[in-house]
Amino acid sequence: GLLAAATLAISLFTAFALKIKINIMTKIGQDIVHDLRTDIFSHVQKLPFSYFDSRPHGKIQVRIVNYVNNLSDVLSNGLVNTITDLCSLLFIIIFMFSINLPLTLVVLCGLPVFIAYVFILKKRQRRAWRIQSNKQSNLNAYISESINGIRVTQSFVREEENIRIFDNLSASYRASWLHAVTISFLMGPFVQLISTATSVAAYVLGIRWIMTGFSGVTVGILVAFTAYISRFWQPITTLADFINNLLTAVSYVERIFETIDEPVTIHDRDGALPLPPVTGHVEYKNICFSYEDGVRVLDDISFTARAGESIAIVGPTGAGKSTIVNLLSRFYNPDSGQVLVDGHDLQDVTIQSLRTQMGVMMQDSFIFKGTIMDNIRYGNMEASDEQVMQAAQTVCAHDFIMQLEDGYQTEVNERGSRLSVGQRQLISFARALLADPRILILDEATSSIDTETELLLQRGLNKLLKGRTSFIIAHRLSTIKNCDTIFYVDHGKIMERGSHYELMAQLGQYYKLYSSQFALL
Repeated sequence: GLLAAATLAISLFTAFALKIKINIMTKIGQDIVHDLRTDIFSHVQKLPFSYFDSRPHGKIQVRIVNYVNNLSDVLSNGLVNTITDLCSLLFIIIFMFSINLPLTLVVLCGLPVFIAYVFILKKRQRRAWRIQSNKQSNLNAYISESINGIRVTQSFVREEENIRIFDNLSASYRASWLHAVTISFLMGPFVQLISTATSVAAYVLGIRWIMTGFSGVTVGILVAFTAYISRFWQPITTLADFINNLLTAVSYVERIFETIDEPVTIHDRDGALPLPPVTGHVEYKNICFSYEDGVRVLDDISFTARAGESIAIVGPTGAGKSTIVNLLSRFYNPDSGQVLVDGHDLQDVTIQSLRTQMGVMMQDSFIFKGTIMDNIRYGNMEASDEQVMQAAQTVCAHDFIMQLEDGYQTEVNERGSRLSVGQRQLISFARALLADPRILILDEATSSIDTETELLLQRGLNKLLKGRTSFIIAHRLSTIKNCDTIFYVDHGKIMERGSHYELMAQLGQYYKLYSSQFALL
C-alpha cells in the first residue's frame, strides 16, 4: 500500500512538474519571439526611404510575420524537449557505463557516425531551406503587390496573366519546399539505421561474451542493457528532429538578422541637439545628391528661403523636385553640402525635433485604417475634435466629411478605398495642417483636386501659408503663380529662379512650360 501511494505521488508530481516546465519554457520561447518581432519592427521603422525604395514591401512583411512565426515552435517546444532529452541522455549513459563498459562503448560507436552525418547533411539542408525561404519571400511579395494593384489588374484584364505568374511562383515554392523537406527527412531514417546497427552489434557481441565469459557479461546484464539501448537512441532521435527544425529556422534567422543588421543611415549624430523653435529660414549650400553611385540627381543646389516665404519648385518629371524637399525633411542625407534651418545644420539636430516643426503632404496620400477623425489627428495626437474640424474646414474637407454616414467618425479602410483620390488628398492636407508647422511642404498637394475645390482650397491656403515657410511642388502652374519665388529645376540644377512675372518676362523654360499648359486649355 505504501509503495502504491509513493508511486502515485511520484506520478502526480511528474505530471505537475512537466506542466510547469512546459508553461515556463513556452513563455520563455514566446517572450523571445515577441522581443525579436518587436526588434525587427522597431528597426524597420527607422530605416531610410532608400531601403523601401529598393525592396518589395511583401518581402519585408514576410520577415516580420512569417519568418518570426516559424521560429515560435522551435523556441517554445523544441527548446523544452532538447534540454530534457540532453539530461535524459546524460543519465542513460552513466547507467550504461555502470552496467557494462564494453557494451556501452559498442553502442557509443554509433555517435561519431551520427555526428559526421549531421555535418554532411547540414550544408545541403541549410542551402535547401535558404532557397525555400527566398521562394516564399518572392511569393509573398507578389501576393502583396497583386492585392495593392488589384484595380489596375482588373482595369487591364490581367487576371489570367496574374494567375499564371502566381501559379509559377507557387509551383516553384512548392518544389523548393518538397526538396528541402526531402533532405530533412533523411535524418530520421539514418538515426534508426544507426540505432538498429548498434543494437545488433551489442546483441551479437553480448551473446559471444556470455559464452566466453568476457568482461563479466551475463544474460541479466544483456537483458538490462537491451532496455537502455532503446532509451539511449530515443532522445537522440528527438534531438535529430530538433536539429532538423533548427537548420530550417537558421535560414529564417539569417533573413531576420539581415534586416536587423541593415544600417540606419538616417539617424541622429552623437551629440545632436534638439532644434529650438524655428522661424523657418531655410538655406541650401552646394547640395549634391545621388540615389545610385555615379548618377547625380541634384548637382550643386544653393538657395535661401526667408522665413514666411513661399517657394515653388517646378520642372519636368525626374528633375529632382521631390528630392530637394526630401532632404529638408531628412528622409535622405545629402552626399555633400549643407541644409540649414535658422542657421542650424540639419545633420547636427535631432530628427524628431526637426520633423515635429514641419508639415509634409506627399504625392501619395496614405490613409490609415480607422476613423477620419483619427486620420486627421495623426498630424497632432493632442489636438481636440474642434481643432481637427477647423483644419478640415481650412482645406475644404469639412463639407464632404459631414456628408458621410457617420461624419468624422466614419470608418475608412487601409489606403482609404472608400474615398476618392481628391478626398484622400484633402484629408492628408488637413493632417499636415493640424501639426501647425513652421515649415510646410506640399508635394503635388492639389494634383487630384477638381478646379472648383482648388479655388476654395487656395483661399484657405493663403491664410494658412501666411507666416510659414512653404515649399510647393506643382505641375499645375496656376496654383503657384502667387509664390514669392519659383525655381525651374531640370537635370538636377536650378535653371531659372524668380517670381512668376519675372520668369515669364525671361521667355525661358518656365515661360514655355506655362504657355504650353494654357495652350491646352
